[in-house]
Amino acid sequence: MHITTIKVYDKRFDLPEGVGSDATHTTPQYAYAVCSLKTDTSVTGTGLAFTLGVGTDLVCKAIDYLSVSLKGREIEELMSDFGTEYRKMVDSPSFRWLGPHKGVVHLALAAVVNACYDLWAKSRNVPLWQLLLDLTPEQLVNTLDLSYLEEVLTRDQAVTLLKDNFSSRPTRKDVLCTGYKGYDTSVGWFNFSDEKIVANTKKAMDSGFTALKLKVGSDDPVRDIRRAGLIRKTAGEEATIMVDANQKWNVPQALDICRRLGEINPFWIEEPTHPDDVLGHQTIAKAISPLKVATGEHIPNKVIFKNFFQAKAMDFCQVDAVRVGGVSEFLTISLLSKSMGIPVVPHVGDMGQIHQHLVLFNHIGMNHEHLFLEHIPHLQQYFVNPARIVDAYYQIPQVAGSSSDLKN
Repeated sequence: MHITTIKVYDKRFDLPEGVGSDATHTTPQYAYAVCSLKTDTSVTGTGLAFTLGVGTDLVCKAIDYLSVSLKGREIEELMSDFGTEYRKMVDSPSFRWLGPHKGVVHLALAAVVNACYDLWAKSRNVPLWQLLLDLTPEQLVNTLDLSYLEEVLTRDQAVTLLKDNFSSRPTRKDVLCTGYKGYDTSVGWFNFSDEKIVANTKKAMDSGFTALKLKVGSDDPVRDIRRAGLIRKTAGEEATIMVDANQKWNVPQALDICRRLGEINPFWIEEPTHPDDVLGHQTIAKAISPLKVATGEHIPNKVIFKNFFQAKAMDFCQVDAVRVGGVSEFLTISLLSKSMGIPVVPHVGDMGQIHQHLVLFNHIGMNHEHLFLEHIPHLQQYFVNPARIVDAYYQIPQVAGSSSDLKN
C-alpha cells in the first residue's frame, strides 16, 4: 500500500455559547488541521492536529512542507523504522529553525505522524490500539525517536520496560470488557453561569460520571472558590473533582489560590501557571503538596516533559497526541513517564478519538494505571466513528484505524 497523494484540510467548528471557554481562551473555535494520506488503494490515512481556529491555515501550510518525503512510500516499509523517518522530519534544518520541536511546525508534524499511524492500522484492518499491542517491543520502539532522552531512557531500557510488562498483559485486558473510564470536562466551562454548572453536575452524575472538572482562573478568586464549592456540594464528597486554571496565574497567585481551593479537596489542580515554567511548577508542586499538579496540555515536546519529570514539577502527565509530535512522541513520553513513575492522563484536543486507543495501549502494554480519560463531546457529530461513552466509560473502538476520519 503506497502513499500516492497528500491532501490537507482546514476544518473549523463553531461552538454553542460558553462551550469550550476557559480563563485564557474565552471565545474558542475548535478546529483541526487535517493530513490525508491517499494511497493506491481505497484506503486513506487521516491525521489531526488541534487548533482554536485562527492560524489553522498556517498549520496546514506546514503540513504541505513536512509531508513531501512520504509520497511514494509503502506503509509497512515506512513504519518499520518510523523513528528514523520521524527524526528526519522533525530535524529538517529549515523547519527545525522554526521550532525546534514546538509551535506551528510541530503541530503540523502531529497531523502527519497521526495520519501515518492511522493508515498503518487501516492497512492491517485493525483499530490502532490493537495494532500497537500486536507489535513486539522492538517493533514499537522502532517507531519512536528517543534522541535527547539518552541519560534517562535508552532504546534498550524502553524495550526492557515493554518486555517486563508483556507477561502481565492478560491481567489488564479486562479493560477491553469494561471500557475505559471517562471524566466529564464539560460541566464547568469558564463562561457558564453558576446555575448551569450545578445543573450540568447533576446531569453528569446521572449519566454515571463520578469525576468532573471545573474551569478556574477568574480575575476574582472568590468566584473560583464559590463555583468549586457549588460543584463539591452538588456532587458530594465521594466525587472526584479537578480544577483547571489554563495557565492564568503567576506563581504567587497560584500559591495563594491553590491553597484556598484545597478546601474542596481537588484531585488535581491543572495548568496553574505558564506551561513553559518548569521551576514555577516545581515551586507550586512542592508548596501545595499533598494537593497535586497536572499539566502537559501545552507542553510541546518530550525534552520539556523530561525536564518536568526530573524537576518533580507535575504529578499527572497530560500529554496530548495532537499537540506533541503525534502518536510517536506521545508513546515516547508515555514510556518516559512510566519509567519515572508519573501517571499519564491525556488531554484530548482530538475529543478523545485517538486517545481512547492510546490509553488502552498505555494500560495494557505499559502497565500505566487505568485512571480515566477526559471526555469532551462537542465535535462528536462531525466524526465518522465518534467515541462512544456508556455509563461514563469509553467503549472499545472496533473499526480499523485511529477513529480520526471526519465527515465531508
